[in-house]
This record gives sequence, structure tokens and C-alpha cells, in this order.
Amino acid sequence: MNSYLLDTKHLHIRLLFLLALALVSSMGHSASQEEAMLLDEFELRSSLLNSNQTDNANSVQQVNPKTYLDQNRNGQLLPGEQRIEKLLPPSEAGLPAPYGANLFAGGYESERVDGLNEDYLVAPGDKISIWMWGAVNLSQVVTVDNQGNIFLPEIGPIKLSNTPASKVNSLVTSHIRKVYKSNVEVYVNLLSPTPVSVYVTGPVIRPGQYAGMASDSILYYLKRAGGIDADRGSYREISVIRDEKEVIKFDLYEFLRNGVLPEFSFKDKDVILVSQQGSTVTVMAGARNSFRFEFKDDTAKGKELSHYARPLSSISHVGVAGTRPDGPFSVYLPFEQFSDFELMDGDKLLFNDDWHAQIYDIKVSGSHLGPSHYTVKKRTRLHDLLSHVEIDPELADFENIYLLRKSVAKKQKEMIDQALDRLERSVYTAPVQSSGEGAIRTQEARLVSDFVRRAKQIKPLGKVIVSENGNIANILLEQGDEIVIPQKSDLVHVGGEVLLPQSVVFNPNATIEDYIAWAGGYTERANHERIIVVHANGLVSYFEQSSSSWMIHSKNENKIKPGDQVLVLPKVDAKIMQAVKDMTQIIYQIAVAANVAID
Repeated sequence: MNSYLLDTKHLHIRLLFLLALALVSSMGHSASQEEAMLLDEFELRSSLLNSNQTDNANSVQQVNPKTYLDQNRNGQLLPGEQRIEKLLPPSEAGLPAPYGANLFAGGYESERVDGLNEDYLVAPGDKISIWMWGAVNLSQVVTVDNQGNIFLPEIGPIKLSNTPASKVNSLVTSHIRKVYKSNVEVYVNLLSPTPVSVYVTGPVIRPGQYAGMASDSILYYLKRAGGIDADRGSYREISVIRDEKEVIKFDLYEFLRNGVLPEFSFKDKDVILVSQQGSTVTVMAGARNSFRFEFKDDTAKGKELSHYARPLSSISHVGVAGTRPDGPFSVYLPFEQFSDFELMDGDKLLFNDDWHAQIYDIKVSGSHLGPSHYTVKKRTRLHDLLSHVEIDPELADFENIYLLRKSVAKKQKEMIDQALDRLERSVYTAPVQSSGEGAIRTQEARLVSDFVRRAKQIKPLGKVIVSENGNIANILLEQGDEIVIPQKSDLVHVGGEVLLPQSVVFNPNATIEDYIAWAGGYTERANHERIIVVHANGLVSYFEQSSSSWMIHSKNENKIKPGDQVLVLPKVDAKIMQAVKDMTQIIYQIAVAANVAID
């Protein structure tokens, strides 16, 4: 058995050695790629080196790229780097998409509208149906000629080019009635528009010639061409060229932001020209629209960017990183100064909430009168707030106040998780000397895994003991604190490993054994040698039955009082569990942190 384990161990070592060689060889091929990625990131990371120092908000930070790379290769972090690490993409390929790219995500290029739009403008080649009856009978379909006219006998030419479809009937009828003033009825209808052929060129996915209607929007033709190339094309400089002259220019930002898209009717052989992408600025985080934004000029003011990016209402500062003629550039400035800041091509922005909270939200629960939520100034102490909380002295147990604090609960959770991780490691890495011991270790590992899984689901309360013997500590309050004022009670709560967990009426002459007996006595798994008592103020005491003595945090808390909670914890079987000490310690930690007994 031992020789088999030894051979397996040597096999694992050989496999690890081969894996290490593979990693070393791959690092040589990817070093230049990692260096390029780090060079891309260092500008924006360096912009927030002093993000917590508002007095230096306007100072410009210069960072040497070589130094930055060396520090990262050695595993060292620059000051403030941990704070912004999660907000940055790993490389340029991970940058946000251009603002407006989702315009071409739908499938509307394949959709056609039945019938004619009443705002459609008549163009050469359109067919018009004309009926006349009464003194004169006529049924004829005419075509709008290249000059934009139709011709009727006895009437002559009628100009219809650029006439809305809704006005064709009235216009033609008015011309007919100039000749046939009475006894003639007229009905005119636009039958069908003539398709046009439009060329789409520039930085689009599929430049070429596309058929459509004159009334189709520019978005239709751009979508037929696959949309604008996200890395090369402009969303702000799109021109329509007719007879080698620019007739109209489109800015899709105005459509995205304000819903403005100029009315325009295409003609056959019109050319849609998408210009090359202009200067761009990337918004990494902190805005409702985190995209790459394009500007018409080489530079732009921060006010223009904010108009399209729409920073969150909580933003207080802006980090800008990029390059200037003299090298890498970064600055961290207050948001109110950002409006007049000049942005340049390639800049990266991070809108940041860097306010230092001056007001805390405090909750009051339990037995009290009045509101349950208070807003207090920073540096407010417990006594200052309690002086504004109304209570009923006959109902509120004011001497046993305690706090529930999120930061304490988080710390308790970390300590329990660390202890659970140590327990797992001790079980999984324990040496095995025989096959019988191996079977025991396997069973133990399953039990520990189940215990760890359930224990990690426990949420600590984060209790802060502030009262003892009627004295209340005047501590500083923190954001999110909950002040608990217990209600006076005549009950003692008994739970954990007892047959009938319940609440029992307080008896000043009863001992802890009496309360447990009233709850049905111990279960078979109970650890009756040491019992936990959680007092009304949150203080925890231990009762050791073997010596009939108290081990307590306070010398005066040496007996059961109204409102106390008696917890009988489970006992770990030392016959099958080698890590009895570690598991028992965790069970007590959970009982103290969460007031629960985990089996």
C-alpha cells in the first residue's frame, strides 16, 4: 500500500513538472502580447492613482510605461490599482462598442410596408391611374416622365414630381376641372412607386448597389449594406451624393439622442457615402451609455460628451487618460470642472462616484415609538441618536440595547469561512497509513463536506455589544447600523439539541437544568457538558455542567434572566471524526455569530 502511494506521488510530481515546462514555453510566446495589453491599460489605470485625494484632483499624473510593466510582471500593484482593476477591459478588443452600433442589429431590411405612405413624394417612373366619367369617359394609366410630369389629352402636362401621395388626387382633379368645369367626375390614384437603385459605399460591411423605394430611410440602405463598420466608419458624417454633388448630410447621433432624422426621397443612382471615423473617446464606466463616442471635430468639450454619455447622478469625479504631444497623459478632476475640459482622440474616461458620505442612514428596530429610520451626520454617536428615540419604559428593555453592524457581520463571515477552509484542508490532506484508515478518512471527508456546505449558508448577525448592567457605550455610528431595542420579556427561549425547543416562562428559582428539562431534555446528539446562553443584550455566556460553573464575559451575568436564549449545541463524535477540535470550534463560532445551533 505504501509503495503504491509513493509511485502515485512520483507520477503526480512528473506531471506537474511537464505542466510547468509547458507554461514556461507558452510564456515566451505570449510575453509581447501581454506587454502590449499592459501598455494599453496603463494610461487609464494611472489616471486614478490619487482617486481618494480630492485636494490633488487637478494634478496631472505621469507614469513611465516601462516601470508600469516591470511592476506588473513582478506581481506588484501600483497604489489605487486594485480599486479600478475590475472596471477596465483586458485589451483594446474588449472596449465598448461605438455609440449607435445597435442601430443595425435588427432585421428590418427585409420588412416591407404594404401600401403607400401618404407622405411619399411622387418621382419619375411612378404610375398614376385616372378615371373620368359623365360628359367625358376616360380610364387611363399614365407614367410620370423624366421631367416629373404626366400628360392628358385636352388637358396638357401636369407637374407631379415631389408631390405627396395624399395630394395627387386633388392636384390632378383641379387641373382637369379647369377644362371640364361641370358634368365630369374625376378619380385619381397613385398605383405604385418606382423602385430606385442606390449605391452604398465607404466603411460599411458590404458596399454595393441596393434596390429600394425612394421613400425608404437611410437606415434601410445602410442595413442592407451590413451596417457601418464599427472600427472605421463614421456615425456622424453620412452624405448622399447626387450628380457628384452632396445634397444632404445625416448625423445618426441626433436620431439616437433626439429622434431627428431628416426627410429625404432617394432617386435612382444616388450614392450614400459613409465617411471615415473621426476622433473617438471611450467611456469605460459610470455612465448610462458606456460606448465609444465620435466627434465631428478633432477635439470636444466634456459637456458634449456628457450630453450623449449621460453620467450617473451620483458621479463626483472623472478620470481621463490618453496621450498628448508630450507623452502619456492622465488627470482626475471634479465633475463640475469636466464640462470645459478638452478631450482628444483616443482618450478613455471613467466616471467615478468618489463622494465622501457626510450623512448616514440608521435603522431603529424593536420596541420603540416613532420612525424606524433616521439620517444622522457623520461622527454622530449612539447617545446622540438615542436621545431622539421615544420608547415606552414599561415595554422597552432599554438597558439591553445592542447594534447590528454590516461590517461586523462581514468580518464574522470571513472568520467562519476561513475556519471552514482550514477544516477542509486538514481533512483532505491528512496522511493515510493503511486501507482501514483510508476508509475512515473517506467517510470523514463526506461528513465534513456536508457540514461545510451547510455552515457556509449561515449568515452572521453582526452583533455589537454596547450595553452591560444598564451602561450603554457611546460609540460612533456607521452607515447602515441597526439599533435594536429589545422588548421586555418574561420568557426564556430554549433551543438547539433539545427534544422540544420552546419558550418557557421565566422562573427566578429555576436553574439552567430546569429550563432544559422543561424543553424535553437533551437529544442523543447533545453536548450537555457545555451550554451557551445568549443574553438579551447580545452577550454570550458558557455553562459547563461538568464543574457546575460559569465561564462568562461579564462577572455579573451569572444566571438566567428574562429574554435569555439557551442553546444546546451538538456534539461531534470523536470515534469517527479526527478533526473534532476544529469542528467544535466552528460550531461555537456559528452559535455566537448567528444565535443558531448547526448540527
